[in-house]
Amino acid sequence: MIKQELIEKFYYNHQELIHYINSLADDKFIFRQNGKWTAGQQLSHIYLCLKFISQAISSKGYIEQKFGKINRKNMYYDKVIDEYKLALESGGKAPEHFLPQQVDVNNKIELTDDLFELLKTIRQQLEGYSDIELDTFVLPHPLLGNLTIREMLYLMTYHATHHHKQNERNLESHFSH
Repeated sequence: MIKQELIEKFYYNHQELIHYINSLADDKFIFRQNGKWTAGQQLSHIYLCLKFISQAISSKGYIEQKFGKINRKNMYYDKVIDEYKLALESGGKAPEHFLPQQVDVNNKIELTDDLFELLKTIRQQLEGYSDIELDTFVLPHPLLGNLTIREMLYLMTYHATHHHKQNERNLESHFSH
């Protein structure tokens, strides 16, 4: 996937999630059962993940010094997603610093505004990277280890859809009766 196409898909999938969660009635926004995250917590988790990425990619020098460059062949989109699904099926969970706090309905607008701003920032940051840099600079992932920036974008593009579908399933199981 070429850089511009990937950036657009990344941005679009996150917009879809935000619009979906914004459209939820308050009772659905805060609904929780069986220890699953609320819609607000799903959005907060996405924000926490993307904030780390934005901080990391804000400086090419920082990435190279802190995480280095990849020393293996790049993975395609499907391979990254398959590895992620396997990690989740094997019991992989988000580390503590990516776990969302409780999100109140009153925080809905602020959280979505913050996430939109963060997405715009990431989009601008990515424009400053060449395809070669996307394929060589490394970012650490807690379940998958070192990923190139492109692979991380593949994963985060899927990640938004994963949490969108997860939220739909959680709500359908309760509200479709």
